Amino acid sequence: MGWAPTPRQGWVAPHIASEFPGLGIAWVEVDAKPGRSPEAVRHRLRDLSDRTYGAQAIRLRERPIPWAYRVFYRQIGLDPDRTRTPVEQLTLERLEAGGFRSHGLPADALNIAIVETGVALRAFDADRLDGRLCIRDSAPGESLAGAGGDMAKGTLTIADDSQPLGLLFGVTGEAFAVDRDSSRIAVAAIQVKGVPQIAVEEALWMAASTLEAG
Repeated sequence: MGWAPTPRQGWVAPHIASEFPGLGIAWVEVDAKPGRSPEAVRHRLRDLSDRTYGAQAIRLRERPIPWAYRVFYRQIGLDPDRTRTPVEQLTLERLEAGGFRSHGLPADALNIAIVETGVALRAFDADRLDGRLCIRDSAPGESLAGAGGDMAKGTLTIADDSQPLGLLFGVTGEAFAVDRDSSRIAVAAIQVKGVPQIAVEEALWMAASTLEAG
């Protein structure tokens, strides 16, 4: 757990950066294979469950980082009470299930970091990426690999130098998702206005170190 990641900073299309100041993406890459989470990770999930309860969940949206994502969701046309931010969705699932369920790695590593920091994280197969990650809108005729069907022009996506990898907050194209053949995982953090850089770095460190330990 002494591993210290150096996040790589992606870019944001200039017109999007102008419209949404503070929007950014950073990522780290870790040698790790998906699979069942070790007991130490499942223990952390149980500990998180004990620290996450109804009253805390109600106050969650008032905390600065979850609130920042709620504001951004509204800015891009998403209702955060219907399409929940990552940390709110995980907290709701914990309340409904009675605890945070283990879904194996890398999901558990990301979920622990999201709940602890509030920062939105995504995972991709690092060996399938081409160059730097970025946030940009989709071009006419673009689609998510393996998803079928063109995306609406102007859809906000996470992309590499070649093509979109997934929706900014939504599905990941099948070609870039972590699967049983993956051996290197890219963990990406989506930063919005109001989310401090130190929180982004903490979330990436937490997820990556959990993956490395697994």
